[in-house]
Amino acid sequence: MHVLVKGAGVAGLVVAHELSARGADVTISDPHVDFSHAASWLAGGMLAPFCERENAEEAVLTRGFDAADRWDKMLPGEVVRNGTLVIAPPRDFGELKRFASRTTGHDWMGENEIASLEPSLSGRFKQALFFRQEAHLNPRRALLGLKKKLSAQGVAFTKTDVDAREFTEIVDCTGAARIGDASELRGVRGEMLYLHTEEVTLARPIRLLHPRIPIYIVPRGGGLFMVGATMIESDFNGPITARSLMELLNAAYAVHPAFADATVVETGVGIRPAFPDNFPRVTRQDNIVTFNGLYRHGFLLAPAMAAQAADMLFCQQSE
Repeated sequence: MHVLVKGAGVAGLVVAHELSARGADVTISDPHVDFSHAASWLAGGMLAPFCERENAEEAVLTRGFDAADRWDKMLPGEVVRNGTLVIAPPRDFGELKRFASRTTGHDWMGENEIASLEPSLSGRFKQALFFRQEAHLNPRRALLGLKKKLSAQGVAFTKTDVDAREFTEIVDCTGAARIGDASELRGVRGEMLYLHTEEVTLARPIRLLHPRIPIYIVPRGGGLFMVGATMIESDFNGPITARSLMELLNAAYAVHPAFADATVVETGVGIRPAFPDNFPRVTRQDNIVTFNGLYRHGFLLAPAMAAQAADMLFCQQSE
């Protein structure tokens, strides 16, 4: 089977990995194979199916439950299994209780337990939720690692247009590029930033609950932290707004005041493709399989949905 995968974001790379592992001859086509236009380059990389269930359907939990295991198999050593800590200021304790009521897989933590898990947060929060089964990875390391692995396995990468007639099957993973063409697909704007400080140490993603803008902080090592992310119903891809920058910085400060003296290393904006139910779809028409709509669940759901896409291709071949 000779397959053309269009798109080199997390969806395209994971599909290519799945197909290659099953013996397909794969070529990946993307004008930006350096990931400069991939929303997944700006992702948090949280493999957090229990937390995501707070505002997502049950399918996100069931399809993402084994995401950490799947990523571990693809890229051994890249997954960090330290869980997720969900916190809220005392005035927003109601938000923490609401979050607990809508999720499973968590333990309540008191002040001493929080300090044991994250010494930098000692004395700052009275209660928290600890999702010990969750994990995270560094999306940029994962994307680069997958590209390197696929190249070593003989998967071809090209920036130039290719003749689709040369391939028996095509998998379209072009994400937000299809907004306006694919029925019901919309863009959801996400803004993030990277901060650097040596004054804070975190071992796991921290989610801060807030009635207006819940945010997360993910440690990247070496004093670097990814702070994200807004969810704005817009496909405007311009620079981060002053409002969002202030919201993200204020939230980081609420987690730890040392973030006020952190340096802003990078800001970024990505457009997440989403369907009305915010769940991805894998569909087929003739010899073209379309995989799109990962919304904010790219790294969480890509492995399971890629397997579904590969099943669809190989089942068709066997008919």
